Amino acid sequence: MLNCFSIKRLFYNSSDKAFYNKIKNITKLSIRNLTLYKLVFQHKCNNAEHFSNERLEFLGDAALSLIIGDFLFRKYPARDEGFLTDIRSRIVNRESLGIVANKMGIHLLLHYDSSHGKSRHIYGNTLEALVGAVYLDRGYDNCYKFVLHQLPHKHIDLDYLIANDTNFKSALLEWASKNQKQISFEVIDKVETDTNIFNFQVQISLDGLPVCLGEARSKKQADQNAARKALEVFGVKPSSG
Repeated sequence: MLNCFSIKRLFYNSSDKAFYNKIKNITKLSIRNLTLYKLVFQHKCNNAEHFSNERLEFLGDAALSLIIGDFLFRKYPARDEGFLTDIRSRIVNRESLGIVANKMGIHLLLHYDSSHGKSRHIYGNTLEALVGAVYLDRGYDNCYKFVLHQLPHKHIDLDYLIANDTNFKSALLEWASKNQKQISFEVIDKVETDTNIFNFQVQISLDGLPVCLGEARSKKQADQNAARKALEVFGVKPSSG
């Protein structure tokens, strides 16, 4: 079987106990089905489509959205749907998950074969697959505890996230108006991810000239991501909402 990302050679040459201990250290759970966790680190490439982590990634994405949504709903009973949706999106987007995955040490379990190219979302994808594996192996309650421990309780600063809850698009449009500039947002592509979900790619142009791209699973969030990048390019620091 050919795979782009595989468990490091250490796990092939030693007993499964070594791998078990590493996964247990990350999840803080006893592992029942080690095969599931091995599959987490199998990434799709030319000849490994039926042995990749895509299905686990799909399941983990859904579990993450539900768990974080439930957590935010209970934690902020007075906040409206727009606030909850925005904060959840900022927690579970691929860039954020990639950062968390690295903090968790997931990248240390991957061996990259450069001959196949590299997805910039590989670490976030792998974290989603790990969540899917935990859900199948240990059930929803344990998966809930695992996700909350790793994201809002340990690796994501919710207070900072909320304090910096900025509408980047509005800030960019305001800056453009003050400086008599023409800003446009254009969807230039819908990219299918490994889990058959489409990401929107939005291009921002200044006076007709392309500036940067933003990508997300919704056009609204892609607009925000692109606007944030554009503000950085222009050296503009927006105020927080």
